[in-house]
Amino acid sequence: MAKYLLTGSYTAQGAKGVLAEGGSGRRKATEAVVASVGGTVEAYYFGFGGNDFYLIADFPGHSAVAAAALTGAAAGGMNVQTTVLLTPEEIDEATQLSPQYRAPGA
Repeated sequence: MAKYLLTGSYTAQGAKGVLAEGGSGRRKATEAVVASVGGTVEAYYFGFGGNDFYLIADFPGHSAVAAAALTGAAAGGMNVQTTVLLTPEEIDEATQLSPQYRAPGA
């Protein structure tokens, strides 16, 4: 399973939904959509500022997280950004690779 950070902001329609069902209702709905594509929610938070919510979840792969995020965004209640999260061990693996690269203009 891969770990992802999903952040986003609610539209006016989405904010009305949060007001009606509360934060725990939104978390329950989010856990359901994540589970429906084979994932699990590790953490779910609301925040102030540019993003209204922060979600850390495990998904079986990129297609699963894309399906969940697209479904949520298509419903019109939120805008979502998805970030793939890497463990320190995955970065260790990356440092052991030797990519061949030529800089532009070199």
